Amino acid sequence: MESKLTKKYGLPTAIAMVIGIVIGSGVFFKAEGVLVDTGGFMLQGVLAWAIGAAVMVICAYVFAVMATKYQHVNGLVDYSEATCGKAYGYGMAWFTSTIYYPAMTSVVAWVAARYFCVLVNMQPFYVEGIGALPSFLGPQCMIIAAFFLVAIYVINALSPKLAGVFQVSTTVIKLVPLVAMAVGGIIVGLISGQTVENFSVQAAEVTQSLFSSPLLVALCTTAFAYEGWVLATSINAELRDAKKNLPRALTLGTIIVAAVYILYYIGISGAIPSAELMGAGEQGIKIAFTNIFGGWIGIVFSAIVVISCLGTVNGLMMANVRGFYAMAVPGRGPAPETMEQLDAKTNIPNNSAVIGMLVAMAWLVFFYGANLIVGPSWFGFFSFDSSELPIITLYGAYIPMFVMLMVKQKDLGIFKRVIMPILAIASCGLMLYSAVVSHGSAVWGYLCVFGAIMVAGYIFYFVKKRKTVEA
Repeated sequence: MESKLTKKYGLPTAIAMVIGIVIGSGVFFKAEGVLVDTGGFMLQGVLAWAIGAAVMVICAYVFAVMATKYQHVNGLVDYSEATCGKAYGYGMAWFTSTIYYPAMTSVVAWVAARYFCVLVNMQPFYVEGIGALPSFLGPQCMIIAAFFLVAIYVINALSPKLAGVFQVSTTVIKLVPLVAMAVGGIIVGLISGQTVENFSVQAAEVTQSLFSSPLLVALCTTAFAYEGWVLATSINAELRDAKKNLPRALTLGTIIVAAVYILYYIGISGAIPSAELMGAGEQGIKIAFTNIFGGWIGIVFSAIVVISCLGTVNGLMMANVRGFYAMAVPGRGPAPETMEQLDAKTNIPNNSAVIGMLVAMAWLVFFYGANLIVGPSWFGFFSFDSSELPIITLYGAYIPMFVMLMVKQKDLGIFKRVIMPILAIASCGLMLYSAVVSHGSAVWGYLCVFGAIMVAGYIFYFVKKRKTVEA
């Protein structure tokens, strides 16, 4: 069955979606995390960002090659099915719709709420027997995160054109603090000597432990900051001249992201001592901007960080609301006849959108109970970091696709068919290994949850397939 979605987006929106989804939360949220992972070794931190960028650009290039071959409703799902078969494609659709899209959307909504709490100087909350705790760990922050989820959902469900405009505008806005810190931080840091001081900390030890655990842990941390580019494939069927524009968007978008991230990270080293950034937690970015640009400008940039995060939530939600629809178009998943229905005015699959929203809200509750709750985790053995492990799973899922691309597309040249896919497979393998090093036993709890959800999904698939055969 063909998609009924109209061609409503152009190349600028596609590039903005790539940049807008990737840039917006992770670079702010994970900057101090990379420093903590590497013990304050700036050079090793830059190396982690550079390796993460290389993984992203290499994989995006191979997807750009796929984009010249396949064009249907949901790019990633179509690529999975075209390379590895219908059952694998369905598994990818189910995973992204029930785990990846909603988990990422919920985490970024919390990140936006986290920086909003910093912006308005929300008071710490108190726990009896423990004392004052940061506001981002409290219920107020979670309520704000839930509000952001609902608000962005409403924009996408009621006015998809407005969502597209919001995506483009927030992409432009969010580049302002990043470029400002990249330029201002580097200049000020070189003049003051702060950049040299931060980079000189334990610099000799970095070259002696190039592939040490700290580097791999930091690499896994960067996965969240770099992830999201593949979600631009979700508007494949709504993109004008997709076979040309999607590869352009993926390639140009990821290269821009990589350059901005690395320069921003170097810039921030000139704004604040590494030890202070690591110790300041959620306040670190605000302090860095204030140190470089002064009080009022620092506050303005902090507000832009919140807008930046909301732009990322919007880009993720654009993909999230279409997840169950992508399964329903070929007649798969739960209640496909219901999920494929489009609103006559907005051309948006409202039933799919509602389910996607509810699943995202469930993942927000999980993220709070597994990672933020004060005291014992709500989920015990099954607790894991839902901001990173679903991303790493996706890298693992790319490997069979890259292998089958090499097997099937014999008309491609050796560079596109062999060299780049092999590099992409190696990159994905490195990300899988970094997750094991970084998360340890939590990986087993995640695999149990992942397995249960995937089994439930395939029950829908095989029941529907059996009914089709019997009919």
